[in-house]
Amino acid sequence: MVFEGKWIQASTSTGDVCPVFRKDWFVTDSVRKAELIITALGVYEAVLNGSRVSEDVLMPGWTVYEKRLQYQTYDITELLETENSLTVTVGKGWFSSPMPGWLESEDKERRKNRPRGILAEIHLYMEDGSEEIISTDSSWKWGESGVRFSEIYDGEHCDGSFVTEQWEQAEEFDWAYDILIPQEGEPIREMERIAAKEIFYTPSGETVVDFGQEVTGYVEISLEAKEGDQVRILHGEVLDKNGNFYNENYRSAKAELLYICKNGEQTWHPSLTFFGFRYIKLAEFPAEPEPGQFTAIVVHSDIRKTGSLKCSNPKINQLFSNIFWGQKGNFLDVPTDCPQRDERLGWTGDAQVFVKAASYNYDVERFFRKWLHDVAADQRLDGAVGQVIPDYLPAGLPSAAWGDAAVICPWQIYLTYGNKEVLADQFDSMKKWVDYITASTKTPYLWTGGMHFGDWLGLDAPSGSYKGSSDEDFIATAFYAYSTSIVVKAGKVLDEDVVEYEELYENIVKAFRLAYPEYRTQTEHILAIQFRLAEDLRKTADELAEMIQEDGCQIRTGFVGTPYILHVLSEYGHNDLAYSLFLREEYPSWLFSVNQGATTIWEHWDGIMENGDFWSTDMNSFNHYAYGSVADWVYEKATGIRLLEENAGFSKVKIQPMPDERLEWMEASIETRHGKISSKWKYIDGKVCYEIAVPVEAEIVIGDKKMIVQPGEYLL
Repeated sequence: MVFEGKWIQASTSTGDVCPVFRKDWFVTDSVRKAELIITALGVYEAVLNGSRVSEDVLMPGWTVYEKRLQYQTYDITELLETENSLTVTVGKGWFSSPMPGWLESEDKERRKNRPRGILAEIHLYMEDGSEEIISTDSSWKWGESGVRFSEIYDGEHCDGSFVTEQWEQAEEFDWAYDILIPQEGEPIREMERIAAKEIFYTPSGETVVDFGQEVTGYVEISLEAKEGDQVRILHGEVLDKNGNFYNENYRSAKAELLYICKNGEQTWHPSLTFFGFRYIKLAEFPAEPEPGQFTAIVVHSDIRKTGSLKCSNPKINQLFSNIFWGQKGNFLDVPTDCPQRDERLGWTGDAQVFVKAASYNYDVERFFRKWLHDVAADQRLDGAVGQVIPDYLPAGLPSAAWGDAAVICPWQIYLTYGNKEVLADQFDSMKKWVDYITASTKTPYLWTGGMHFGDWLGLDAPSGSYKGSSDEDFIATAFYAYSTSIVVKAGKVLDEDVVEYEELYENIVKAFRLAYPEYRTQTEHILAIQFRLAEDLRKTADELAEMIQEDGCQIRTGFVGTPYILHVLSEYGHNDLAYSLFLREEYPSWLFSVNQGATTIWEHWDGIMENGDFWSTDMNSFNHYAYGSVADWVYEKATGIRLLEENAGFSKVKIQPMPDERLEWMEASIETRHGKISSKWKYIDGKVCYEIAVPVEAEIVIGDKKMIVQPGEYLL
């Protein structure tokens, strides 16, 4: 689309106050259809004649703004009147908030000082076939809004009694047009409403509202007050061991709402920011609060739920719930690491370890394709991929298992949904990442040197380190091999010449086996098996199982090893041990956090330790989805819904359940492009009964028995 409109901004600085832009016009002729096409530098809320123009919030979302900026198109026909007034309030959003909070840099300062403005066109399609376009230009007005402050980390301040009375002429300014793209990702919306569960008073005398579930979004408040009364709210994820409000893990993020009341009954919520929270502390409130006055509005990308996981164990079901909530809370236009502290960045490593589970849980094809376009746009000239996308850490060195998201994520999205376009879009980017490793390594066919996160947060980490004990070059080379193998497979799907990458892959495997004939840690064993680098996979799996037993039947892995550990155990004859780890309740385990009251997935196995103390205040999120990757083991191994690479998109499927009598029953389902696949097993009088439904041809494997079946339902 070619825009006629001009970029407009406030003619003078508004400081922290959010500007509001306004256009009034009359409609005299009969209008058949009306559309608003709009975008902003910042995040915007557009209101026509007193009504929001859409259900979307925090638009235009978060992209690599210098290279890609989404615009939205809304049908506003039903909102039109004879006399019309459109207002657009603009907050800093991701565009100019001081992100990331812990880092000072020239790039951050540059982004903080970027202009906030809008570009918009109102298209009026008349009954007589004519068209009128009302475009942003200097004829539009601007003023200060009632939103006196708003940004990503520190929250929002709003004066409910403020009325914009002084309107001035907007100022046109230069900004790019060639970066504009139609909305690509799923829009961000208010998806759920959760009533306050209770209000209580802490031992230190604080007034705290508990919503019973950690969410991403904001709080809506209803109250009767006098003009000038104040409501001040702080957000928190957990309570401390004494039952007091706690949010020190938010670090520098204030996460505060301040609302100055108008007279009478009123309902308000912020519109230009978001928070991660379960609890709110009422630092100021003009009357005795009641639970009915507070509602948590859940905000995330409008992704459709496609997966379901259930079993006979209520604690495991809570874990499943935590996984789904963790995904929702961190899929807010980009896959973020957390929604609460002074971070909230699109960490590439977190995204790749969770992408498979994410694609089974929800329909995330459109979500990931948009983000992967940003990955390609922000990929550096030498092919390196940043630690986060959009790349707000430009000085950060690329890391194995993080940059590999450029290869792993598009391949998984292709496998889950069967759409070759994602591979076609990303293939150059995928090759560039592998080429970067090849060009930057110090040792041919091994990835040595550089800076890596290693097995991040591995429990075998040396004292004082976040990195597990697995050799960083080992991990880097393993992912080098894996990404190269994916480039080969993707190239063959696209009918591309990948001979050089086939040769590269063979050489990497040979070099790996020479350099690493033995494996020292759980994660080293796991990667050697999962990426098929070990010469004897079963022997290596046996060694892994023995090591786990010697470690007290405990996981010692971090972000790199954990996603695969149960898979390799189940695949190579140790399914009982995989279940033992899965069902374990003592620290470290998935159920440890459940027993501690978690409603989302934690960043650390022991974010809250056994004695009730916090692992750390520095880096301790209670809404991190990475360890939720265990869900894909439940889908693929426990209930046996196996995605076949040669039949992408579940066009054909293999069902091979692997039950365990410590659970009475377990079931899973995935809504695929071909229909719903479901698998359930149940113990009845010591025997296992299976209920399987497939919408496509399937191979069903029960023990030693194999059968090919056509679409239908089967009791076995």
